[in-house]
Amino acid sequence: MRKGTFAFVIISLVGSLLFHSCTAPDTETLATDSLSIGLGKTAFSKNCSSCHNFKQDGIGPNLNGITRDTSVAWLKRFIKDPASDIGSGDMRAKKLYEQFHTMMPSFRAIGDTDLNRILAYLNTQKGPRSHEKYDSTVIRNPYPQPIPLSGLVLGLEEIAEIPHSAAQPPLTRINKMDYQPGKKDLFIMDLRGKLYSLAGKQPVVYLDLAALTPHFISEPGLGTGFGSFAFHPDFAHNGLLYTTHTEPAHIKKADFHYADSMKVTLQWVLTEWKTAHPEATPFSGTSRELFRVDMVSGIHGVQDISFNPLAKPGGEDYGQLYIGVGDGGSVENGYPFLPHRLDGVWGTVLRIDPRGRNSSNRQYGISSHNPFSRTGDPKTCREIYAYGFRNPHRITWSRTGQLLVTNIGQANIESLNLVLPGHDYGWPIREGAFLINPLGDINKVHALAANDSIAHITYPVAAFDHDEGNAISGGYEYTGTATPSLKGKYLFGDIPNGRLFYV
Repeated sequence: MRKGTFAFVIISLVGSLLFHSCTAPDTETLATDSLSIGLGKTAFSKNCSSCHNFKQDGIGPNLNGITRDTSVAWLKRFIKDPASDIGSGDMRAKKLYEQFHTMMPSFRAIGDTDLNRILAYLNTQKGPRSHEKYDSTVIRNPYPQPIPLSGLVLGLEEIAEIPHSAAQPPLTRINKMDYQPGKKDLFIMDLRGKLYSLAGKQPVVYLDLAALTPHFISEPGLGTGFGSFAFHPDFAHNGLLYTTHTEPAHIKKADFHYADSMKVTLQWVLTEWKTAHPEATPFSGTSRELFRVDMVSGIHGVQDISFNPLAKPGGEDYGQLYIGVGDGGSVENGYPFLPHRLDGVWGTVLRIDPRGRNSSNRQYGISSHNPFSRTGDPKTCREIYAYGFRNPHRITWSRTGQLLVTNIGQANIESLNLVLPGHDYGWPIREGAFLINPLGDINKVHALAANDSIAHITYPVAAFDHDEGNAISGGYEYTGTATPSLKGKYLFGDIPNGRLFYV
């Protein structure tokens, strides 16, 4: 398992263009007027900023000075059809694929006018390029031993086909499947805004979030749009359903915000929906907003919400909603101080009582059993259950009640975490069980210091590096009997390469 850079299957517009060209740049074809450059900046922010910035590598490479050493003609060709460039043996395209471990989708649908404007904007970013220096403390291959194949063979059976939500690939953006408590009916969500009920093998629209929320957006892509959903465990009686989604910046003042000097790309919104007819399809009822969060970029948002399915009525955890909030891309965009603190929600797992009203905005409750609920510090977010995550992508529970959270890493480590109340999971001073420098190159990992225990970091119970996969997905404990060797194992996957693991 060697070093790599984290990447989703879907990479944004100007993908992975770092390597030098032998062809002299042809930037004389690019516009230099302020209007074109301003429109290009807007288009870049919408389509590209989730993956790229001008400070350091993120999901994709640092694009600072890209037009200085890569021809405009090559950039245009690659953006339109990267698969063709890679398949044809183009050396630069192949090196990018090897470095970032994924293939950018085709952007043939992007018009030439918008593409030219984006490149005109990129042409204004001509700061000095950083050059990698050899550092003997960098761990180049965090986990050298490959993960062995199990010998088990997985059979796949199609149970439903979800309608297309776009004319261009990806045709649908299925992100989560869950069930309705009591009835165990399955529901599937499309990031572009629809929640489907699986009636037999025929998906039926249950909730059209995009139509019901006037400011809904599903761009710039990746994890934006319809983020997650969770039925209240007593849904059959109270008709309560919870969703998260994205809206443009500054629609309202966010309940969780930061200094005005920092950019806001979009806002994540947590909503409660109530129906008087829980048995009916489609959903019909009312909604109210519980809170909204400002985000620096379009990545690592409010990735999952979930109720503990094992909690019993009357128990301390019953009806408590767990919420995974990513760092919003703040660290790789130059704001490493935003997460890993208790006076903000970025990079945390929250726990709230949506039926209570003792929060700062009086829209939800905070349990007195939360680990920071009685600190006495008015700046502490009492909602925080645990912190130190980059992207707490999925939340689940084992049969014995262990809370498990998968955390998508930066450049090296994907991790499974056993989450305990009040614990610190390290980001951005750690990636997995390795040291990183949040003020330096966050794509490099180093060994922990001998006295590391003084930092009081809780490390993953399982992890793999980017030789094995690039973005860990959620999973479940196997409780069946058909495959005895999997009994008690936690099964999970990797998003870009489709591998299935167990631990």
